[in-house]
Amino acid sequence: MKMNLSNIKKSKFYLDKNECVGIPTETVYGLAANAYSQSATSKIFRLKKRPKKNPLIVHYYNLKMLKNDCMLNEDFLKLYKKFSPGPITFVLKLKKGSKISKNVTNKKKTLAVRFPKHPISRKLLKLLKYPLAAPSANISTKISAVTSQDVKDEFGKKLKYILDGGASKVGLESTIVGLINKPQILRLGGIEVKRINKILKTNLKYKRKDKTLIVPGQLKIHYSPGIPIRMNVNSPRLNEAFILIKKKKTSGKNIYYLSKTKNLKEAAKNLYKTLRMIKNKKFKSIAVEKIPNVGFGEAINDRLLRAAKF
Repeated sequence: MKMNLSNIKKSKFYLDKNECVGIPTETVYGLAANAYSQSATSKIFRLKKRPKKNPLIVHYYNLKMLKNDCMLNEDFLKLYKKFSPGPITFVLKLKKGSKISKNVTNKKKTLAVRFPKHPISRKLLKLLKYPLAAPSANISTKISAVTSQDVKDEFGKKLKYILDGGASKVGLESTIVGLINKPQILRLGGIEVKRINKILKTNLKYKRKDKTLIVPGQLKIHYSPGIPIRMNVNSPRLNEAFILIKKKKTSGKNIYYLSKTKNLKEAAKNLYKTLRMIKNKKFKSIAVEKIPNVGFGEAINDRLLRAAKF
């Protein structure tokens, strides 16, 4: 998609007035606001109907801006050099003098930060004098938005402006790495854990933590289309949507493929788009065949497990 500077400047106009704007990123669309503003970040929580205890990820253009708010460490710099800008989020210690709104951190002394790769969001961030708090642009617990139309479907006229940047290329939220003491994988996402392990020369594994909300993506119910989901299913029930990991001879109006060739990265990219499509077709329930629990398959299964708790 061509970069339209006037649309980016229009987004800046609203953001400077402490309004929320829908923005494209390579992972999913974000609901963005000035991360330094109490009033702007309050609007994020109101629009999303998001629990106040659920912290937000803050998006930065570069390290120079981040140094105003966070303490950097060796593990962060290694991962930043390899994966940023890109679909990875880092949890770092917040500096005492940081201007970050307490709404963003849930009054904690840590901050989740990332550097989006999408050229339109990067251009926008470069123009701003503040970083952007930008959780996924959807109502809390519902399916994340991967197109500007998805954002419009979620918020309608409640949102002042949506900056269109085409369909999200990754289609799944960022991987979150905690870097406060020992490194931890806090959320699975757009970067495979094995790639992070390779850089840090370690063997981190993801453990679900639902009790304490340290970062986004830890709610028990999340990413939900609002209808029941059954996992590891061999055949669907009557009038039930059926999600398959790869294209087979099976066909029908209720059959949906995440990938043509069992490519788990492609499947992850198509997950939210497929769930939203099924929801819009008014199916009453969804069956999903067994998805390999490796690489991006682990992230897909985590999203479906949380969505299935509807």
